[in-house]
Amino acid sequence: MSRIGKTVLVTGAAAGIGEGIAERFAEAGYAVAAFDIDGNGAKRIAERLCAHAPAIAIQGDVAVETDAQEAVARTMAEFGRLDVLVNNAGIEINGSVTALTSSAWDRQIAVNLRGPFLMSKYAVASMRGRGGAIIHISSVHAWVSWPECAAYDATKSALIGLTRAMALDHGPDNIRVNAICPGYIDTPLMEKWLASVPDREDTMRQVLGCHPLSRIGTPRDVAEAALFLASDAASFISGASLTVDGAMSVAGH
Repeated sequence: MSRIGKTVLVTGAAAGIGEGIAERFAEAGYAVAAFDIDGNGAKRIAERLCAHAPAIAIQGDVAVETDAQEAVARTMAEFGRLDVLVNNAGIEINGSVTALTSSAWDRQIAVNLRGPFLMSKYAVASMRGRGGAIIHISSVHAWVSWPECAAYDATKSALIGLTRAMALDHGPDNIRVNAICPGYIDTPLMEKWLASVPDREDTMRQVLGCHPLSRIGTPRDVAEAALFLASDAASFISGASLTVDGAMSVAGH
């Protein structure tokens, strides 16, 4: 076991926003535990990050309690400490409440809400005595809604409530808890969605038109926000929700 500087555990680290967050923290000198249901993807990321800082890959499902517990335990065993947890893992299964199957609803709740609960449960126990930061990756869907997003909207809204509750409960342990609410971000998930629409170019024009900054976000944009919230510069920020959406939501979209 190597005892080094600060350590971050990132869920859903194999691609998209999670990959961007893991990479940015590694560049900042954090040891990184990359946790993902895609074990090969997590391994690929960890191997690349080793050019910047120590990194390990952990394969598992955030919605499975033993996997969540093991992810924290392995991080502690490898690095000797856990300073930051980023609950990024999430899925989106579209549909109204009448269209969604019960299993699809349950799976989205399991990954998007049960996962952060379980990861936080074991991370808090490891942070007590030293303090730390927990960051939930929510969404602008916590504040604004689109059709056919019933389960996704419900989980992302619930993460804001969880953020507030945890900030109150664990502030005395010097554990800060905040949320980030990204808008449209250029990720493989967005690419998959664009591939499914009838007219990709027209859809992309509409998306860009929703953003006063005239661009969509990148994983790096979210990663910079996460790094700030984890840093000493944010030492008096807890229970907050930081929107990272290029002013899309305040523009009424």
